[in-house]
Amino acid sequence: MKSLVDAPEAAPVPQVQSNRAARWALAGLSLSMLLSSLGTSIANVALPTLAEAFAATFPQVQWVVLAYLLAVTALIVSVGRLGDVIGRRQLLLVGLALFTVGSLLCGFASTLWLLIAARAVQGLGAATMMALTMAFVGDIVPKTQTGRAMGLLGTMSAVGTALGPSLSGILITASGWRTIFLLNLPLVLAAFLLARSHLPTDRRDSARPRAGFDGVGTLLLALTLGLYALAMTLGRGHFGRLNMALLAAAAGLAGLFVFVESRLAAPLIQVTLLRDRGLRVGLLTSGIVSTVMMTTLVVGPFYLSLALALKSAVVGLVLSLGPLVAALTGVPAGRIVDRFGAQRVTVIGLIGIACGALTLALLPAPLGIPGYIAPIVAITVSYALFQTANNTAVMREVSAGQRGVVSGLLNLSRNLGLITGASVMGAVFAFASGTTDIITAPATAVAVGMRITFGVSAGLMVVALVIVVGGRADKPPEHA
Repeated sequence: MKSLVDAPEAAPVPQVQSNRAARWALAGLSLSMLLSSLGTSIANVALPTLAEAFAATFPQVQWVVLAYLLAVTALIVSVGRLGDVIGRRQLLLVGLALFTVGSLLCGFASTLWLLIAARAVQGLGAATMMALTMAFVGDIVPKTQTGRAMGLLGTMSAVGTALGPSLSGILITASGWRTIFLLNLPLVLAAFLLARSHLPTDRRDSARPRAGFDGVGTLLLALTLGLYALAMTLGRGHFGRLNMALLAAAAGLAGLFVFVESRLAAPLIQVTLLRDRGLRVGLLTSGIVSTVMMTTLVVGPFYLSLALALKSAVVGLVLSLGPLVAALTGVPAGRIVDRFGAQRVTVIGLIGIACGALTLALLPAPLGIPGYIAPIVAITVSYALFQTANNTAVMREVSAGQRGVVSGLLNLSRNLGLITGASVMGAVFAFASGTTDIITAPATAVAVGMRITFGVSAGLMVVALVIVVGGRADKPPEHA
């Protein structure tokens, strides 16, 4: 990935850290990743409660989720680039402070619109936290341990996203909806103190000029991503004229963004970055895999409750296996990547996800809960392998001055995949079930919809495998 290594940037000068300092720094980064990912999913279960508490309609309370999602999606690349320009440690501390303020305002919001505004502030802090955590890895651990660090951060991301719904349900039942936001305060304070004490100080080579920040590109990219996210989320998977108009506007702005970036001396995203084959492969496959992983969250609850007729408590228990498996496999996945190489493990992970999805597509109904759990565990383990290997392959060769923006791009590809998966795979599931209202669909229809949706997922994984094998075929093999 030569273009990533040789990018002429005014890069922060990394500092060598002791093992003890690196461990504490990774603890702070892990908390940051956990909290930002938790914020993505923790409010969804609270929407009915919020509608009742504020006497609001569902389209109105839906903005509690959308405000956070839009802020993260629209700004994650920009704040990553800003960290490369002004210093990542300084900006991460600002992001943690914003997340703290946003969480506090959410917990004490007196009106729905104040809550929505507070969620946007929280989302801005989360975008900073997501974009910069992976960018620090190159500064605090040697290259030979990059996979382990990426595995740990991947674990925290997966656990945060998957744990949100179940944790939210418990907290709302026990003490009300405000606690799902106030819970963040002690954790984010701990992350702030760890980051402030143990992350390497931002220092620059005084002989090199400070790179500028691209305000025009930032605005264009934020508008493009915001419009795409709205197009994918409004209407809950039912595409109408408004969705198509938003998609068309996003496509037009994307073209304008590329045109402007190619003519700037200090662009938000260097065109040479996107010409790098390894980066393109990493971003594209990350988006595809995230789309497929969202299928398990979209389809799983309906299949378990409607097709298998499980009670809510049992559904929650089965769904909790995802976070548990993710927590147990992230760090071992990192060690495997460091031992056998990122390219090999990427392919193994993709094959594992494809096999798990294909098994669900062919799942006989009499197998019941065990028949569902086994392939889901295989998918989750394989996803941990893929995500760790893919992130390592991309971030290991990035120059210090580009780590923030590339980390932002990786997180963006994941978020766009999750957004697309929720919309597109949700629509596939509804169409395959032969109904517009899954809740009232018969059990047999839901089972058929599940199998077809995971069949499509398996097909997407084959596409991802072709992209990886073809895109990296000309690269020299890694040595363990």
